[in-house]
Amino acid sequence: MLVGIYEDDKLTSQIISEEKASEELINILSDLNSKFDIKSITYANGPGSFMGLKVSYAILKTFCIVKKCDFRAVSGFELNDFGAIRANKMLSFTYDNGNINLEKIEPKPFKLPIILSKLNKSCDTLPNYIIDAV
Repeated sequence: MLVGIYEDDKLTSQIISEEKASEELINILSDLNSKFDIKSITYANGPGSFMGLKVSYAILKTFCIVKKCDFRAVSGFELNDFGAIRANKMLSFTYDNGNINLEKIEPKPFKLPIILSKLNKSCDTLPNYIIDAV
């Protein structure tokens, strides 16, 4: 999990955690809330782990409603130069001319942008699961 702190549209620091969103996101958010006046949150709404997307969405959406701050979503592909994103142990999501496919390919790591406004943020914040749950 990557969490970026942006001030005046520029990345000032980041938090990297190997923990699952269900185990760590509330702690990170609580700590940041005590240090900063959070005005907006942007999260990657997919593709990715069904559980990670659901948990992240529920926590972040609830926080934004309570704190009355802006909530936006961005495609995970924008955070790894449109490389492959892990879908499960064997397959990854790939992006090809607007189409998302499943392929047997190694995923590419995510990185936070230096300038937040370069992302294509959307008001449609619902998780983008891509494939149906089994």
